[in-house]
Amino acid sequence: MKQEMKPTASEKRIMGFAPNVFFLGIVSFLTDISSEIIFTLVPLFLANVLGATTTVIGFVGGLSDSTEAIFKILSGYLSDKINRCKSLALFGYGFSALSKPFMLLANSWGIVTGVRFADRVGKGVRSSPRDALIANSVEVYERGRSFGLHKAMDSLGATLGLGIAAVVIYFTQSGSLTLKPETYTTLVWWGIIPAFLAVLVLAVFVKEKRRPQNTAQADMKPHFNFRTLFSGMDSRFKLFLLVMFLFTLGNSSDYFVILRAQDMGVSVLAISLMLVVFNLTYTLISLPAGLLSDRIGRRRVIAMGWLFYALVYLGFAVTESQIGIWILFGCYGLYYGIVEGVAKAFVADMIPPDKRGTAYGLYQGVVGLTLLPASLIAGILWDSIGSAAPFYFGAALALLAVIGLLVFIKEPPKKKPAGAV
Repeated sequence: MKQEMKPTASEKRIMGFAPNVFFLGIVSFLTDISSEIIFTLVPLFLANVLGATTTVIGFVGGLSDSTEAIFKILSGYLSDKINRCKSLALFGYGFSALSKPFMLLANSWGIVTGVRFADRVGKGVRSSPRDALIANSVEVYERGRSFGLHKAMDSLGATLGLGIAAVVIYFTQSGSLTLKPETYTTLVWWGIIPAFLAVLVLAVFVKEKRRPQNTAQADMKPHFNFRTLFSGMDSRFKLFLLVMFLFTLGNSSDYFVILRAQDMGVSVLAISLMLVVFNLTYTLISLPAGLLSDRIGRRRVIAMGWLFYALVYLGFAVTESQIGIWILFGCYGLYYGIVEGVAKAFVADMIPPDKRGTAYGLYQGVVGLTLLPASLIAGILWDSIGSAAPFYFGAALALLAVIGLLVFIKEPPKKKPAGAV
């Protein structure tokens, strides 16, 4: 029987958190500042500057996420085999940082797709080993709060990045209803610096957390075999992936939320500020949601988040006022904050440490691969029926996913060490 790897007892805590958890939070903070400045308004750049259709925009968003998903599966599997999570994470963050300056050359939706492809390759390579590194750096009873902190730092960086974007938009085009090319070029320049700072923090401050390996494991050469991906996986995890597929099929790219706001006559500056509200609520709820999941169970918290998502998507479908759009953006952030970190902790609860990299790759792979058909469906529904149609579709599938989660998946037991508070 494989033993759970324990965090190093002598590690000095930073604000009550394991050093790796804290510094990986800083890495995500800086990366999200960069990504939000450069990529959040890509749907408006495609629509307003390059003249792309909604279906094309959905394709670009979905293809980017699906590319990321494929590399998440491969990198998660590889991190388990070579037992080096930090190295893969460092490569992924570095590759993404190097791709971002090429947005300065984008003059067609094909080039945008290429840059997004490269950026998502980097994210796909880094995400699963980074999540495994977090899970392996803490005790089981700390996972909820650790992933909650990571998501909070991630969202705080996104909030600051969007705040910077809003300032740039205000001084370059003020209240214009469409995004101007020179505004977007300025945004890209501002977003490049924090991307490279994130790579530096990861390289210097984050420490590798290797699992103990027996001789047979250490002598095994890494090779990818699809048939062995699910070996040793809990049946609850496999069912969870099926439910996640159902939910994600209605959870298209967030490009459509931004396009919906512009469809309601909201200016580019106001959209950037709405996204700040979105990320503020995301930031404020992430850590409390993680703590709540440590107490009452991950499954209940995820179900609450998905129910909230269904209500928010219904709101996007029926609202006819800009005030309603403002409120819905804030509520949409609550859904993200409730579910994102808790779902990753839920995966860790179901999977032994030597399979977590693979499990995170499969989990995020299912989500990412499903986003391509989800975004294509949303784009087709938008162009053929109307801008409200993708949101009705998403709300319906979210409700079905809640039923599947509560009926078919049981909460894994959590063992809390004696003396833990």
